[in-house]
Amino acid sequence: MDPELVIAGTLRRDYLLPPSGRPLLDVPGGDLLYTAAGAAVWKQVSGSDIGLLGRVGEDYPHDWLHSFEQRGFRVDGIRIRPEHIDLRAFRAYLDLNTVQRNNPVAHFARLGIPYPKSLLGYQPPSDRTRPRAPAADAPIPADIPSAYHMAQAVHLCPFDHLTDSRMITTFRQAGTTFITLDPPASLMAPASLEDVHSLMHGLAAFLPSEEELRALFWGRTDDLWEMAEALASYGCDFIVVKRGGHGQLLYDSLARKRWEIPAYAARLADLTGAGDSFCGGFLAGLHQTRDPLRAMLHGSVSASLTIEGSGAFHALDALPGLAQARLDSLSSLVRKI
Repeated sequence: MDPELVIAGTLRRDYLLPPSGRPLLDVPGGDLLYTAAGAAVWKQVSGSDIGLLGRVGEDYPHDWLHSFEQRGFRVDGIRIRPEHIDLRAFRAYLDLNTVQRNNPVAHFARLGIPYPKSLLGYQPPSDRTRPRAPAADAPIPADIPSAYHMAQAVHLCPFDHLTDSRMITTFRQAGTTFITLDPPASLMAPASLEDVHSLMHGLAAFLPSEEELRALFWGRTDDLWEMAEALASYGCDFIVVKRGGHGQLLYDSLARKRWEIPAYAARLADLTGAGDSFCGGFLAGLHQTRDPLRAMLHGSVSASLTIEGSGAFHALDALPGLAQARLDSLSSLVRKI
């Protein structure tokens, strides 16, 4: 069967020192997996397959790809390049809300943990890539399997302007019903406002964080709703503002309505991938219900399940029925502005 949902993003080899619990060293990670897991929380409800789209090097563990298939994901959109691509990603939490990505040697020493040889020579991504240019692991239209062109809903994790533009054009021409975009932080700057505008036409939803949105409109306005309306005027149906523990804002340009959605009061263990998981849940909810407000609730529940533990697939190990129970509970807390 052709996948009904497609997630395009990056895979990583994660080295995670969480706020509590055991370290996770060289485990599957990346925004692609966290987003896909957020969508898959609702898979048994929607009954849709989820296709993964991305690139890895020849040294990426093939048994990991097989494990993704075992969880029900399509991996024929993961292109294995005949080269080495450094996909290592390091995060160390000093507390529940403070994360650092630099100087891993110091953090392992602080915790008295032997430094893994596989992390020798590590450099943070910003030091080894140009954030506005396509990275080696950014997919191109030729990477997209023909079956993926039949997808009804597609989410693009943060890439770069060129990759986003190519993917949006390709899936729009294929007739994809819903295309959603989580923008790269490198693009969210006042000088890039026109570049952002060029991506908006035809999008179902644009999902920046509050910090990214404020950075984009720095010096222009401090009103988040004005920012959302300005972006929506360029042809995007829904503007979603992710605000972490403060919940999310939704501007529905079709109905000209504003909504505030609280974060579900989950037990916070690890914030890694929360925003990505939200995006995946939002996509699945939009595909399932065609209702952006219900999609917001799906996203919030997915994020709540993700932050209660560590690892890309933690949300998928929740008790049966828990996601639906949280969805029902959260529905009564939505506020129209």
